[in-house]
Amino acid sequence: MPASFHHNPFAGWLHRHAVPLTHLDPGAPLDDLEPLRDMVGDARVVAIGENSHFITEFSLMRRRILRFLVERCGFTVLAFEYGFSEGFPLDAWAQGEGTDHDLSAHLAASIPVGVEEPLRWIRRHNATAAVPVRFAGIDIPAAGGSLLPALAPVADYLRQVDPEALPAVQTAMRIAGSFAGASAAAAAPAWTRLTSAEQDALSAILMRLLIRFRAVEPLYVSRADQRSYDIALRRLEGACQGDYTFRAMADLYAGSGLTADTSARDVYMAGSVLWHLERLGPGTRIVLAAHNAHIQKTPVSFDGHLTGLPMGQHLHNSLGDDYVALALTSITGYTADMRPDENARFGFAIDNTALEPPERGSVEAAFADAGLGLAIADLRRARHEIPGPDRIRIQSAYVHTPVLDAFDGILNTPASTVADDVQM
Repeated sequence: MPASFHHNPFAGWLHRHAVPLTHLDPGAPLDDLEPLRDMVGDARVVAIGENSHFITEFSLMRRRILRFLVERCGFTVLAFEYGFSEGFPLDAWAQGEGTDHDLSAHLAASIPVGVEEPLRWIRRHNATAAVPVRFAGIDIPAAGGSLLPALAPVADYLRQVDPEALPAVQTAMRIAGSFAGASAAAAAPAWTRLTSAEQDALSAILMRLLIRFRAVEPLYVSRADQRSYDIALRRLEGACQGDYTFRAMADLYAGSGLTADTSARDVYMAGSVLWHLERLGPGTRIVLAAHNAHIQKTPVSFDGHLTGLPMGQHLHNSLGDDYVALALTSITGYTADMRPDENARFGFAIDNTALEPPERGSVEAAFADAGLGLAIADLRRARHEIPGPDRIRIQSAYVHTPVLDAFDGILNTPASTVADDVQM
């Protein structure tokens, strides 16, 4: 028995049970991914994570897993860590609307988190598929960067069903437009520079609109239809959750934040997944792409402080075994650390950071000690057999969490690289 297995018994378990994979190429044969079939089973939502955005290997593997789950397991929707409101035109494009070149315009203002190539594959797939694959956004607008992508279509809706309420949403849009950015990293500092009166007015208007929407639903539906009401309401809820997130982030950075107060974004994302699951019809099965820290089923803590209750925890509580979370991580290479920079395009700069050797107690150290390269492991098999790792990478740091409880499976790549085309 290798000496590494004595100080890391979980490495020995991985050595015996993890399954090597042979390809990263999204167009390669899919047979090596067959172990996923048992891991997924009959689950309605399978989440595919990543320990950092902007990583080439994670993007490639997600695209392979999407193909496998669609072509061999009958999944019908790709849900992405992308604005709920902004997702509707992308779904229309994926169903064949417009030209192949229109996608670049749709995504021009979005953070390049890897949605483009999966969408192009879906459009090509749908051109000949008997059952088309849908696309669904789940996030607050502009990943917390602006309320306008949600409020502008709400204003259009109110012009049709409730012109009397239009001035209120227009006032909210005026205030929201004064601090809008391409991401939360850009907008949050600008929000703090609003006067308290403006901050409070925005929150009050959004909450009053939300209460009115819910109170007069029969009137709105009679003037349009149920689907347009449901979408408009969800958009308004996203604006409210986004507004709350600005306050939570400001308090967090000021050192006065409430425990787990940034969870508002994650509970909205979880609710959006369930919203799509309910409305896209019987047999809907969703592939969900988001950061590991969003898909994990356990709370997120840093340095012993509870910072958030993630989307995956909410989905696990709602769906039980119908929710499966698959983490993606790496042993060596580089990661994309995101450094706040108000002068950068999206409010942050990307630092191409070399990874240190994995920390003792991490799942990455277990893969290294097991001598594994590209491989996948079904962590559920280990839960009652052996103590698991207590941390997993998030960019160049670690989230401390019981990994076997946080994720159902994990895919490891031996090295990670930051995408060449990330321009911030």
